[in-house]
Amino acid sequence: MDNTAPQLPGYAREHLEKVVAFAIEEDLGDGDLTAGLIPEDATATATILTREDAVLCGTAWAEEVFRQLGGVDLEWHARDGDRLAAGTAFCTLRGNTRRILTGERTALNFLQTLMATATTARRYADAVAGTRVTVLDTRKTLPGLRAAQKYAVLCGGCRNHRLGLHDAFLIKENHIAARGSITDAIRAAREQGPGKKIIIEVENLDELREAAALTPDQIMLDNFSPEMIAEAMDLAPQSALEISGNRTLEDARELPGSRDLYLSSGALTKHVQAVDLSLRLG
Repeated sequence: MDNTAPQLPGYAREHLEKVVAFAIEEDLGDGDLTAGLIPEDATATATILTREDAVLCGTAWAEEVFRQLGGVDLEWHARDGDRLAAGTAFCTLRGNTRRILTGERTALNFLQTLMATATTARRYADAVAGTRVTVLDTRKTLPGLRAAQKYAVLCGGCRNHRLGLHDAFLIKENHIAARGSITDAIRAAREQGPGKKIIIEVENLDELREAAALTPDQIMLDNFSPEMIAEAMDLAPQSALEISGNRTLEDARELPGSRDLYLSSGALTKHVQAVDLSLRLG
């Protein structure tokens, strides 16, 4: 197993307890009717396994589910960022049977979603391995799971773009239209947020030339053709370049490698298909 997971970032830790509490409340309501069929003092052992190849992610969220419910201990047989083969049992639960069954779906919901994100990110990271391309996520995340999915992207070997609207300027076509021009938008950003990173989106080479003249930190090339990307690399030597616009794994493999590039893809977080997991008693 190869572990590429970072420590749980502060931005994810800050949201962990709150998002898990909401998920439990959403499922539990005023009580688990079916778990009430089990004797109150019954105990059991259970395992969680994956039915498909996947990258493990979400252990902290599953842990928090059972911490809040109480009465269940979890033993992990792999760590976030590890690749798991189909059929691998990666967690053992021991404790109160009712609590295991009550927390089962909520814990698996977090795991299946975050593992899907991490697994998708790993495919992209593998596709650009050995190149000068770094894959970034976007803000196209599931509502309420932004921090969790951003962490999952890191577990898959890709990197985070902005966490939200607060940590960098991302000046897009509507901001430019509302402000009047690329030049005016960049100058206003420097005045209003000194020291903040400035990223600006451009849609053609003329816009790129205008943006490059003001040397923002990063220029996002929206739906540029391979030929336009090659030209952009010469036109904007002092700004980082980010390739965006419905990019696929094939695009990641085919980007030019003469300088460092970012590739941002919403597919890391918004097109994920949940990993097939199972929890079994006994």
